[in-house]
Amino acid sequence: MRKTATFILAGSLLVSSVSLTGCEAAKNTNKTQRGAAIGAGAGAIIGGILGNNIGKGGNGALGAILGGVVGGAAGGVIGNKMDKQARQIENTVPGAQVERVGEGIKLILGENSVTFELNSSTLSQKAKDNLDKLTKVFKDPENQNTDIEIYGYTDNTGKEEYNLSLSKKRAASVRQYLASQGVNANRMKTDGFGIADPVASNDTKEGQAKNRRVEFAIKANEQMVRDAYNESGSR
Repeated sequence: MRKTATFILAGSLLVSSVSLTGCEAAKNTNKTQRGAAIGAGAGAIIGGILGNNIGKGGNGALGAILGGVVGGAAGGVIGNKMDKQARQIENTVPGAQVERVGEGIKLILGENSVTFELNSSTLSQKAKDNLDKLTKVFKDPENQNTDIEIYGYTDNTGKEEYNLSLSKKRAASVRQYLASQGVNANRMKTDGFGIADPVASNDTKEGQAKNRRVEFAIKANEQMVRDAYNESGSR
């Protein structure tokens, strides 16, 4: 499992901290209060940046996670919960690429985890077996208060319009299967980006296989955010 510290987040924290230290009111606050304020400022800046620059046609999972940053002490509470869930996924789903990003989890299930019939959105039995394992994590009572966004991707073989449609259908198939296994459908939404955002070169068969994937953005829902504020005593 990889932990990613993005330059966007670091820059936002720096801007917020400079602003606070230059304010007389900040001098009268304790470290916890200053940390919470810095975190909240970072969340607002990140949300604004990503709202303008990420999401249309790419960076689906990453943009979804960073666009919902809470920050501060509450963000720390959420982060701890996500750490635990990320470890669960890593230990439960073979072949899963689990990455903790900000206050969420970016999960990639490639062709070694989720496969489809050729030129189809029908899940293979192998895919269903692995999604069954992921279902157990999503249905864990401690993980109920998360939103799950599912994004489909393809390689660059074939027409771009066809691949875009296929990627959307494949993401929808994953959602439908998870729902059939008891994951609340209201927690999940889907999209597909076709050939966008390749994670490997499409010049080789191996690279194309890596680009045929399903990505998940797992992030706190409104209830988890409220609970985090209550637990941290912030806001």
